[in-house]
Amino acid sequence: MSTLAAYLRNLERLLEQVRSESADSLERAAQAVAGCIAKGGMVHVFGTGHSHMLAEELFYRAGGLGNINPILEADLMLHLSASKSTEYERTPGLASQILEKQEIGKADIFILASNSGGNAVIEEMAKIVKAKGLTLIAVTSLNHATSSGARVDGVKLHNLADIVLDNHGVLGDASISISGLETKVGPTSSVIGTAIVNAIAVRATELLIDQGIKPTIFASSNTTEGEKHNSELVEELRKVVKIL
Repeated sequence: MSTLAAYLRNLERLLEQVRSESADSLERAAQAVAGCIAKGGMVHVFGTGHSHMLAEELFYRAGGLGNINPILEADLMLHLSASKSTEYERTPGLASQILEKQEIGKADIFILASNSGGNAVIEEMAKIVKAKGLTLIAVTSLNHATSSGARVDGVKLHNLADIVLDNHGVLGDASISISGLETKVGPTSSVIGTAIVNAIAVRATELLIDQGIKPTIFASSNTTEGEKHNSELVEELRKVVKIL
């Protein structure tokens, strides 16, 4: 089997694991998101490094929920300085500074994404969220977080969250070995993570409709009707989602 086919088959296997082994957790997460939106709350989404892409994945896109607040901190992303972003995510006290800039309501919930589940910013943010009495959903790799080979750094995210969504990735994320190369290739956390959060959004939307609540949903701006729909939606949501 070629490495190309092996990688794609590995993703298929991981998605099947998520579907079969994490069904209860996915349903609980969807229920939490639906309950939050039904009460007029916001779903705050945050991740460091490549995990920040899950916040962007849920935000302002065709078929996406409107009540999403992505917490995007440039210093913790990759486009300014990738290497420094790793240093910043290990900085004590940074999470509280980040959250001070956000408007957080009593009906809100948080989705925190961290493949390793172990850096200072994620741990601190998780503790602040729990101290506020808000529901915390974690997207992480339990294989990595619980491995003896993982870097030890405080309390892991899965030990702080109310609902844990396991991406089932391997230690270090990269999943494919190639003869003659010491380091594995083919990370899986982003692909599986985006599937997880979109699955939650889809089910949460269905739950809301079943309750007679029509949630705000973005359409494709690359269609005539979609552009008009989104313009109206942005004006409505801009009051609560500052990044719009």
